[in-house]
Amino acid sequence: MNRPGPRPGPPDRHRDLRILWWVNAVDGLGSQASGLVLPLLLLELGHGPGTAGVLASAAALTGVVLGPLVALPADRGRRRRLMTGSAALAAVGTGVLALACLGRPALWVVVTLALTERLCAVTYEAASRGALVRLAARDELPRAAAGLQVGDQVALVVGPALGGVLFQLARPVPFLADALSYAAASLGVRAIRTPLDTPAPAPAPGSADPDPGSDPDPGSRRGERWSARLGAARAGVVTVAGSPVLRLVLVWTSTAGGALTLLFYTALFRLGADERSAAAGLVLAASGAAGLLGSLIAAPAVRRLGAARLLTLAAWLLPVPCGSLLWADGAVGWGAAFSGLSFLVPLITVVLSSVAVACTPAALQSRTAAVLASSSALAAAGAPTLAALLVTAWSPRTPALLCTALFGALAVYTWAKAPGVLRAAGAAAATGRGDGRG
Repeated sequence: MNRPGPRPGPPDRHRDLRILWWVNAVDGLGSQASGLVLPLLLLELGHGPGTAGVLASAAALTGVVLGPLVALPADRGRRRRLMTGSAALAAVGTGVLALACLGRPALWVVVTLALTERLCAVTYEAASRGALVRLAARDELPRAAAGLQVGDQVALVVGPALGGVLFQLARPVPFLADALSYAAASLGVRAIRTPLDTPAPAPAPGSADPDPGSDPDPGSRRGERWSARLGAARAGVVTVAGSPVLRLVLVWTSTAGGALTLLFYTALFRLGADERSAAAGLVLAASGAAGLLGSLIAAPAVRRLGAARLLTLAAWLLPVPCGSLLWADGAVGWGAAFSGLSFLVPLITVVLSSVAVACTPAALQSRTAAVLASSSALAAAGAPTLAALLVTAWSPRTPALLCTALFGALAVYTWAKAPGVLRAAGAAAATGRGDGRG
């Protein structure tokens, strides 16, 4: 007689959180390696900076449209399936792009495959928002968010330099590395034992659809269902609009995201125009190293200074390295300025991401995050094209001047708003009203 095997124990959330950190780092490493190379590939194929900028803007706009559409099924019990499936499809698409680069692919081939990979990546990112709240308690959120940020910065340290070196060896190799990283991400998500999905809401009593054959007004029923779906899709917008702390995050992610994207492509066009892709990669790797240091000290800094004080201090310091780009000339100057920016940004990111997760109901994590991400993507969508225009028609110093002014205005806004907003958010979270879990 066969005896039943041992019952599986409860999932180890700390183990699963570490898996999520590793998945994020590996995925980011592949994306950074190929993300640096894609504009350089277009330049090598004879296309100008404007073409690379337009493609990057189009890729960013896919996140604006697709992210909110994916967020609803992710919040309704399909998070894990969306994450694993989109990562697997991205691996296939990027692998095909690597094969195409064995020859001299036409522009439409590169654009189609790059946008396919971007659609899958946006789907994965939109679905993954909300996983963190399932794996970390409220008081662990700064540490959990810092762990994700460390992975991002490790990818920034290694990825650009790796991408530049691999691109020098052979054009397909960076894209092959990205395909392998997507495959590893898909397998890693499957290895997480803790349930990542928020249970789908049960229908209210008496709200179940009757037998279609006996429904006296099927058109009205369909109208009610579509109205309910639209209401569910709007819930993220309503949540952000009604939360002062999420509005603060919205302003930060939109303004800073657009400015940093503008500076990134300005540096790429400036340093990569002379086929010095390795130099551009090393500059970005140096800034990634500074960002890694900022990520490592972010969680202790939050505990020591408090979220509001740390956010305000970092906001006032951001215009300093950005303004130094007005006098930067060459890889050394750009690398030093980007390192200063990259050291400060993780301090801000850890504060904003942890308070956003803590103040969002668990059943609305993906939808709320999709609103924030779409706003940031919309602000950043025009940045590559704008960078190409400013570099071509004016001077590389013009984007630096514009971004310094934006960071200065953001610092004033943060100084006026952040202390009161974060204090109120902390009090709400302490009473269990911030995230819907209390």
